[in-house]
Amino acid sequence: MLLALFRLLACLPLPWLQGLGRGLGRLVYALPGKYRDRLRANAAQAGYDDPAFARRAAGETGAMILELARVWFRGERSLAQVVSDDEAMVQAVRDEGRGILYLTPHLGCFEITARYVARIAPLTVMFRPPRKAALAPIMQVARQAEGLQVVPATQAGVRAFVRALRAGQAIGMLPDQAPGVGEGVWAPFFGRMAYSVTLPGKLATQTRVPVILVAGERLPRGQGWRMHYVRVPEPLPDSPQAQAALINQTMETLIRRFPEQYLWGYHRYKTPKGAPPAPGLPGAARAAGQEPGQGREHGPGREQA
Repeated sequence: MLLALFRLLACLPLPWLQGLGRGLGRLVYALPGKYRDRLRANAAQAGYDDPAFARRAAGETGAMILELARVWFRGERSLAQVVSDDEAMVQAVRDEGRGILYLTPHLGCFEITARYVARIAPLTVMFRPPRKAALAPIMQVARQAEGLQVVPATQAGVRAFVRALRAGQAIGMLPDQAPGVGEGVWAPFFGRMAYSVTLPGKLATQTRVPVILVAGERLPRGQGWRMHYVRVPEPLPDSPQAQAALINQTMETLIRRFPEQYLWGYHRYKTPKGAPPAPGLPGAARAAGQEPGQGREHGPGREQA
C-alpha cells in the first residue's frame, strides 16, 4: 500500500510535492509535543532561536520527506535537476588517486547526494533495514540506483568499506546519527556535547583517504537541488575524540550555509543506553569552532549559498 502511494506521489511535479510537504511539516510542528520542543531546543542551541525559523525548518523537513518519492521513483528526472558549483574541487580530489569517504548529514535532500555521486563514480553505502516491516518494500526500491552498491550495517559492511577505499573507490555514510555504545565518543556539536560516531575517522586514518562532507540544498520553487562539498582538513588528528570534533565542526560549517534545511527535530543529543554521561564542556562554543553567540549573529538565511 505504501509502495503504491509513493509511486503515485512520484508522479506529482516537484514544486507540488515540496509545497505539500512544507504544509504538512508546519502542521505537525503546530501540535504540542516532544518533536516541536526538540526542534526548537536543538535549533536554539545552534543560535537559531527565532520561532519563525523553527516553523520554516519544520516545513523543510516535510518537504524532505515527500520529495523522497520523486528522488526514489523518478531518479533520472531528479538528477537532471541537480546543479553544482564545486565539481572542480571534487575532481581534484579524485585525481589524487585515492578513495573518498563522503559524509552526508541530515541536511537538505540527503537521498539525492548518493545518487548524484554514484552517477559519476561507483559508491558503496551502508544500509540498515527499517524497523517497520511495511517500509521494507519502499526501501528496497530506494536502494536500487545505478552505480550504488549497498552493504549491511555490520562488521561485514565495514570490511566492504575498507576494501572499496583501498581499491580507490568511494563510500558514503551519515555522520550525525547517534551511534550505539562502543561506536562513538562525546564531541562538541554546536556548543553541546553529542555522542558522535567514530567509524569515519577510523576508516579515513586506516586507509589514508580524504573526507568530504556533501549535501544537496533544496532550491526554491521546486527548481531542484544544489550540491555542496566541504573537505575535512588533513591530516586528521590521532585521537577518536579529536577526529569526531573536527568532523562535527566541519559539519557545522556546511549546515550554516542553509540551516533551515537541517533535521533539527532529530534526537541528536541523546545518551545511548549504557553510554557514559556527557562530560562537561567549559567554553563549549569555542570548542565547536565559534565564539559565544556567533550563531545568533548569522541568523536565519544569512549563509544561504
